[in-house]
Amino acid sequence: MSFVPEVAVVLQFAVATFIIAITPGPDMTLFVGRALAEGRVAGFACMFGAFTGIVIHTSLVALGLSALIVASPQAFMALKVGGAGYLVWLAWNAIRNGSAFSPETVKRAPRTLFQNWATGLGINLLNPKIILFFMTFLPQFVSANDPHAPGKLFFLGMLFIPLSLPLTAPMVIAADKFAALLKKSPRVTRIVDYLFAGVFSAFALRIITAQAR
Repeated sequence: MSFVPEVAVVLQFAVATFIIAITPGPDMTLFVGRALAEGRVAGFACMFGAFTGIVIHTSLVALGLSALIVASPQAFMALKVGGAGYLVWLAWNAIRNGSAFSPETVKRAPRTLFQNWATGLGINLLNPKIILFFMTFLPQFVSANDPHAPGKLFFLGMLFIPLSLPLTAPMVIAADKFAALLKKSPRVTRIVDYLFAGVFSAFALRIITAQAR
């Protein structure tokens, strides 16, 4: 299957996905907060709404990057190098500012499954950092000269969901314990921040050193 990257690439992508999935952010705050306020079903509905957003973002990014590869492999490579710089900035920001996690815990009238799903979708689609992140993150795992790059971009984007599901689902199931852990153990969130920074710096270094050869 030409659209499946090499095993080494998939493993690297899986490591990065693991770090991203456990890093507190707007999506995770919504999942856990809604589970605390309205129950696990509401948390899962928000989570699958966000996953739907990832499918849309991945499709748009894969199509756009595919067109860029066809039009100008040099421009695609420039995007990779620029993306490496962006990943370094994300790494520095994680160390400097840390993770923010303030889940909603106020009990409210239960929303419908569709409303929770739509909330998760909206949080994901309306966050400009998400598409910027995917535009700079996914290209690090494909070559501008790879004729199968479009398929690999889409495959990796879709792979993000099943890889992150086993990590995010338990967080929703154990929302109260997970939220308490992050609130009472700042050291845990700092470890996650440094893992995030380390992995992204490594990917940035890889593309920059590859360009220097």
